[in-house]
Amino acid sequence: MPERTYGEITGFPIGSTFNNRRELHEAGVHRPTQAGISGGKDGADSIVVSGGYEDDEDFGHVIIYTGQGGQDPDTREQIADQVLTHGNAGLARSSIEGHPVRVVRGAGGDAEHSPASGLRYDGLYRVADFWHATGRSGFRVWRFRLVADGETDPALDNDQSDGSDEPAARAQVTIQRIVRNTAVAQHVKELHRHACQICGIRIVTPAGPYAEAAHIRGLGKPHHGPDTRGNVLCLCPNHHVMFDTGAIYIESDWTVRDSLTNDVVGKLRRSPSHAIDVRQLDYHREHIAL
Repeated sequence: MPERTYGEITGFPIGSTFNNRRELHEAGVHRPTQAGISGGKDGADSIVVSGGYEDDEDFGHVIIYTGQGGQDPDTREQIADQVLTHGNAGLARSSIEGHPVRVVRGAGGDAEHSPASGLRYDGLYRVADFWHATGRSGFRVWRFRLVADGETDPALDNDQSDGSDEPAARAQVTIQRIVRNTAVAQHVKELHRHACQICGIRIVTPAGPYAEAAHIRGLGKPHHGPDTRGNVLCLCPNHHVMFDTGAIYIESDWTVRDSLTNDVVGKLRRSPSHAIDVRQLDYHREHIAL
């Protein structure tokens, strides 16, 4: 397989059309002639949205894309759980690394956003989030939320704020991000003296101690987690990334486990003044942990 190319392909601007997958392959816009995801463990550089999976949702500049695998090759019915390998792992990697993904829509997709025939290149998207859920056919599928490059992420709407299930504040910046409630985040970090609740590391910088407030259940669509102290952990940057990507999870007895090996990482460090909402931990194990 040639080296993966992220970003635009010279000579094929947004709106370029193709009669079939062979033309798409020869152009280099999407290399696989059958698979919907061009990707591997290093990342994913393109996808085709063409109605191949019943759980796909296309909203135009936002796509909830279903991963690959688990289908009967003849009927295309979902008959097994999907796993985070091959193209699915590639999209997850692109989410972590920030690789842009070329999106191609085919005639079999949502009629409002897809071409009437053939295939059309619709530009670069970023993988804003990924998780697994039970699909319409009752099997586990991996889902990826892709947002068009330069577009505001609507998942930042209707999020949660301090002490209740009310929408969180947000601000418009170069890339719009949810405004984490600073009082919630700061209070949780102070309760733990800015020490990671998993490894105990306390990072001290010239500007003072540094830790990250990690939401157990993500804010915004599709997770709709509350921005409350019970839904926040104080973590170091490494364990924040591992927790957000499902590489580690927390059991009901506060044991922290490695999702890939099931090995015990340790016990979550807790404070009597910090009541963690176990319902959010349940959600994380069910939808985020591998």
